[in-house]
Amino acid sequence: MTSSRNRSHPQRARRVRCLLGLAMLLAAYLPGNLFAGSLPIGQGANGHYSGKQGHIIVVKVPIDDSATTVQGTFLGRSIRFFPEPRLDEPKGFVGLLGIDLQDEPGMHELTIELKTGEQSRIVRYNVSVVKEKFHVEHLTLPKDKVDLDDKAVARWKAEQEQVKTALAGDSPARLWQPGFVEPVNGRRTGIFGSVRIMNGQPRNPHNGEDISAPLGTDVAATNDGVVRLTVDHFFSGKGIFVDHGLGFYSMYFHLSEVLVKDGDVVKAGQIVGKVGATGRATGPHLHWGVKLNGARVNPYALLDLPFKDGTQSAVPVPVADTTAGIGAPAP
Repeated sequence: MTSSRNRSHPQRARRVRCLLGLAMLLAAYLPGNLFAGSLPIGQGANGHYSGKQGHIIVVKVPIDDSATTVQGTFLGRSIRFFPEPRLDEPKGFVGLLGIDLQDEPGMHELTIELKTGEQSRIVRYNVSVVKEKFHVEHLTLPKDKVDLDDKAVARWKAEQEQVKTALAGDSPARLWQPGFVEPVNGRRTGIFGSVRIMNGQPRNPHNGEDISAPLGTDVAATNDGVVRLTVDHFFSGKGIFVDHGLGFYSMYFHLSEVLVKDGDVVKAGQIVGKVGATGRATGPHLHWGVKLNGARVNPYALLDLPFKDGTQSAVPVPVADTTAGIGAPAP
């Protein structure tokens, strides 16, 4: 004879399975910072972000603990997080996720590690990289600026190493403040991400914005930072690299004059140079570039970030004319 205790065993088993299933669903949808320990949560369990190639995504982790350190990884790049700087927003940690102009479209994972003392937690987000439609530009330049001889190639390689060495150590603190400034208000004559055909030869995409302006026009720093390197290079001419902290750099190329030196502290809107046509350029203009944790992003994406104080200048309207004030990247 079967006891009532034995007959109820399948019912208990079903209840246990239901409770386990409910627990798994809760783990997938509740914020990752509610779970202590170092066990990772499932792929993309904490939500989903989306952004086009060359854009910037603001990622927020809702944890209110100043003793916590937050570090992210996306496509092999390290993403630095910092305490929420906006007073009208709930406390938490914010990271600027740059989508490189050549990141593969599709779904990728952003993994964020939160450490408090000896405890660590993992937060995961799915990030959808959306393909951007970039322009195609046909440029005609002097032959010696396109087909380099051995001496020019050696110089270019040495200059690349100089930049790599100078930018190897990021400032460990956020130096920029809310309110990004457009360095020159002019005509955009070289559009970010443009596929460039030079003298009939395809080259690397344009990794910045060219802004046409009269020779000698003031060039302002887009935000607070430290001048990491000033150069006079084969392609970029006279240029400035500003470190804004946590892996965020802005660049200003083809200048006629450089008004700062390595190590100078600069403020948003401070004049750091003058528009020129040095290096590989067809006319006076500024090449404005930005690298964010190694990703090449559209510098105008900075003006769209939700960190504003009313100091931004107007964004110029792109024009079809690409014959005046063009600078070209290295092959």
